[in-house]
Order: sequence, then structure tokens, then C-alpha cells
Amino acid sequence: MAVGKNKCLAKGSKKRAKKKVVDPFSRKDWYDVKAPAMFNIRNIGKTLVTRTQGTKTASDGLKGRVFKVSLADLQNDKVAFRTFKLITEDVQGKHCPTNFHGMDLTRDKMCSMVKTWQTMIEAHVDVKTTNGYLLRLFCVGFTKKRTIRYGRPLILSTNRSAKSEEDDGNHEARGADK
Repeated sequence: MAVGKNKCLAKGSKKRAKKKVVDPFSRKDWYDVKAPAMFNIRNIGKTLVTRTQGTKTASDGLKGRVFKVSLADLQNDKVAFRTFKLITEDVQGKHCPTNFHGMDLTRDKMCSMVKTWQTMIEAHVDVKTTNGYLLRLFCVGFTKKRTIRYGRPLILSTNRSAKSEEDDGNHEARGADK
């Protein structure tokens, strides 16, 4: 092997010189996301999607997109532990109307509902409605706190009952003497 300079590294690659740096956001469009009519605030926000290019259309990139929005943002309310999932099913111009896709509680709310000495029980069931919709219902339950006493409080309660019986006997004897 000959020792010397690598001529390819010194000159630089021809491919790098020809390649142009393109901003990825220049190829994207903004679309308005609209909430269903049941909510007070209809305009949720905006979303980015790559422009139509060849066979790939922008509307195909938006269909099926799920947005997670707090109920406080939708109803202009202060209670923010419920979040709604809204899905885009069609595109109308620069607007994306959405439909209800699910509701969930935030993690901090779920953790605050479980107290010490309790167990959280979760269950789900799939239900088909009469008008053809398929619903998956989730149920969350909590066990009650146990009220069983162990150790010293149990001993104290038996001692007190024994003392009270002795006191009752003395009072009856005194009443008979009089």
C-alpha cells in the first residue's frame, strides 16, 4: 500500500456540491381542524400536511388523523381532566371536520381517584347499538377500604366490655341493699 493523501477526500464529493438544502416546511400546507357541532368552540387548531405531489394527495395524509383535545379547550371550561379523541374522516378545502373517536381521563386524575388500601378494577365490553355503531365501553371500579382492626384496638375493646360488666354488677348489688 502506498502512503499518501486520499485525493477523493481532499476534493470533496461531487454529490454534496450539487445537492441543494430545501426547507421541509416549504413543502407543507396548513389545514384548519374543526370540532363536531356538539362543542362550543369549533376551531381546534391547525395541522401540517405535505402538499399534493404526484399520486400522493394531501387529503389522504389527513384522513384518519386523530387529535387529542381537552374538554376544557372545547367547552371553554376550567375542568381539564377529560380528553376527547377526534378523528378526521374527510377534507373540505382547507378545513378538516372531525368526528368523535373516544374519551379518556388524564393520568393524574386516574391516579388521584385511587386512594390507599384500595384496588382499581378495570373492565371493558363491546356493544353494538341498534343504529349499527360499535361501542367499546370501559368501566373503572374501586374496592372499599377494609375496616378490620388488628392488634391493640381489638384487645382494648374486649377489656372495656369486661370492666363495664363488673361495674353493672356492683350497681345492682348496691341497689338491692337500699
